[in-house]
Amino acid sequence: MSARKLVPEQGGDPFRHASSAGIIEGLRMKTESFDYIVVGAGSAGCVVANRLSTDPSVRVCLIEAGGSDNSLRIKVPAGILSLYGNPDYDYCFVGVPQPKLNNRRIPVNRGKALGGSSSINSMVYIRGAAEDYDEWAGLGCAGWAYYDVLPVFRKLERNLIAQDPRYHGTDGELLVDNPRDPNVLSGMFVKAGKNAGLPANKDFNAESQFGLGIYNVTQDRGQRFSSFSAFMRPVLDRKNLTLLSECEVIDLVIAEGRATGMRVRHEGQQKLLSASREIVLSAGAINSPEILMASGIGPANELQQIGITPVLDLPGVGKNLQDHVDGMITVRSRSTRTLGLSIANLPRIAAAPLQYFARRKGMLTTNYVEAGGFAKTRHANGPPDIQFHFVPGYRSHRGRLIEYGHGYAIHTCVLRPKSVGEIRLSRDSSRRDVLIDHRFFANEEDAMVLVEGIKIARKILAASEFDEVRGKEMLPGKDIGTDGEILAYLRAEALTVYHPVGTCKMGTDDMAVVDPATLKVRGVDGLRVADASVMPKLIGGNTNAPSMMIGQKASEMILDSAHRGGK
Repeated sequence: MSARKLVPEQGGDPFRHASSAGIIEGLRMKTESFDYIVVGAGSAGCVVANRLSTDPSVRVCLIEAGGSDNSLRIKVPAGILSLYGNPDYDYCFVGVPQPKLNNRRIPVNRGKALGGSSSINSMVYIRGAAEDYDEWAGLGCAGWAYYDVLPVFRKLERNLIAQDPRYHGTDGELLVDNPRDPNVLSGMFVKAGKNAGLPANKDFNAESQFGLGIYNVTQDRGQRFSSFSAFMRPVLDRKNLTLLSECEVIDLVIAEGRATGMRVRHEGQQKLLSASREIVLSAGAINSPEILMASGIGPANELQQIGITPVLDLPGVGKNLQDHVDGMITVRSRSTRTLGLSIANLPRIAAAPLQYFARRKGMLTTNYVEAGGFAKTRHANGPPDIQFHFVPGYRSHRGRLIEYGHGYAIHTCVLRPKSVGEIRLSRDSSRRDVLIDHRFFANEEDAMVLVEGIKIARKILAASEFDEVRGKEMLPGKDIGTDGEILAYLRAEALTVYHPVGTCKMGTDDMAVVDPATLKVRGVDGLRVADASVMPKLIGGNTNAPSMMIGQKASEMILDSAHRGGK
């Protein structure tokens, strides 16, 4: 297996995308030099930058396109409602029309701030099933089986709730805790699981995912604890570590088959950053392939069609996109025990800031998806194939961010979708317009799994535990009952839970982008990818913790290579 060769006439020109006038200006561009450059201060990148900068003799630069995370919107868990769709913190991507979802364009929220998506996510700490990682190993990714990655998860974790030490660590930087003040309905949801044959599960990261429970969260005394909080903020005083926020990568510099640097926009000007050892792309499953393609690394025919001169024909870049497609049940309720905006609830709302800042209790501690779990539909062949995220508040049936009134909702997602999409660049002068095509329901089995998942979610909500707060099902609605009707509803309303992966996958086949043993980009020296984009298959769960694990594995690979004298 080998990538197609570099195009020689493009190899040494760092300004290959510029006009003649731009080349002259580029020669006067300010240059800054480092040993390592890590792109993306998100879940994986913060781990990589932390580990590489432990050696005071090397200069490490961490780049983040977003800005500061120093905002109560980020720090206070309930502030998540003000982050999605907010261009100050979210890339606000929108996918291309989806033929199997009534040609709707699906929002793709991705974090754009220090901490990346770990600064705007729901803080749920889930690793995925053991079978997920064993499947990776079976696909040719040696060293990535469950018992290879379990010690890495344990190494990163500082578990605050005395969970089983066979599965959990206590010496790492990442704090894992219980929610401070979960809503009473979240407990109802867990108890109601027996109506659908789902037991209570106190630890989804131990022996089995199966069942319902209150999710563990990455929080510090009720405050969001992002990857940046865990791995970067404590080491920002390292003299060999440079952090450049609000710094956008334009493209990579490829010289004689090696990534030697990159052009960036920072502080209103273009700069050239050079890397004497390595560049690590940890920009996520959308932006890592985008940077590669903007630099001429990707499917050569497609790049030529949009006016980019190929530097390396690597057909897998941007392919293999996988994500968790999601359907919702939302119920109106009169009960003020649920979260909600109402006159009756004004006293609780007014008291919430004092409760939070004095004792870290009350409504502002909620991450909204406090409880959830995993179940098997009749299509499952192995581990659970659906995941629930329970919201003890009303989710708008009109798609509004905030809806007046009370209620509760269950999100149900397909854990191991068979539908595979791709990411491309459009033909625009900036080379920044990303076309995200999930191809949701392209494989009809995904649709059938989600239909069954909605039916199981309804069984949970039908349990007697919900009698005291029962209300009207607004979506799908009581008249939507047959499989065909539920499927039609999903085509009209299904979205995603924002777990894109796979677009720079590791493996040994012709579509692999990185080597599983090194995470090096095939055919280019000095360039690695370390984020969710390297996953060959989507894991069964939330992707924040697995991305950190990938960052840790990558840093160990890089440090081992440096120790052995590799570059």
